[in-house]
Amino acid sequence: MNKSQTNGLGRDDFAEMVAEDVERALAHYDEAINRSTVVSVGKIAGSIASAVTLLSPKLQRAIDTIHADLPGLAQKFVRALAAEAARRSEAGTAGTTNLPTGLLADEAPPPQSDDLESMLIEDWAGRVAGSTYLEENLRIARSTLHRWQRRGDVIALRKGGRKHVFPLAQFVDGRPVAGISDVLSLIGNPRLAWLWLTRPATQLDGRIPIDLLRQDQVEEVVEAARVFTPG
Repeated sequence: MNKSQTNGLGRDDFAEMVAEDVERALAHYDEAINRSTVVSVGKIAGSIASAVTLLSPKLQRAIDTIHADLPGLAQKFVRALAAEAARRSEAGTAGTTNLPTGLLADEAPPPQSDDLESMLIEDWAGRVAGSTYLEENLRIARSTLHRWQRRGDVIALRKGGRKHVFPLAQFVDGRPVAGISDVLSLIGNPRLAWLWLTRPATQLDGRIPIDLLRQDQVEEVVEAARVFTPG
């Protein structure tokens, strides 16, 4: 009996089991997530889990050595998938199945500045929340949030009318990470600033600026933002 049939469970069955568990977890975590998106994410998770079972013990140990980097790599992968899905949707090629060779190398082209106004915020900015959520879950008072917004200490994205939402990745321990105000003052447009902060930056050798800010590497990110020219 080979490894894929261990305990009577085939690889396809195993992938389906993982996918169902992930779907249930996502639905429980956020009921607002689109159902088709939940299913797609479940399939991705199941395929990855199934593929891991085929790796040799040596390669499995190799994965263990990058354990600390896995969250960041996963974020890059998801952002690249989202960018590629948006590109295919606009090009009318959503039915194709082969991913471009550059997808996992963060080579998916970023949206242009004009595109950001027409795209749903969640499609490119990641998880965002309004002042009520931040007050109830991160204990950030509305008055404090508005003060940060006026001073440019936090990135606020307009979402219809006068309403603003705030990307959650910019907060650590209930406060915006250091360096946000510097990047915002240099790039100007909040949408472009957040787009730059959340994508691999050529000025940082492909690293993601917001990840570096969350690690207190402020000076390096600010200097990279200084030489960045929005497209």
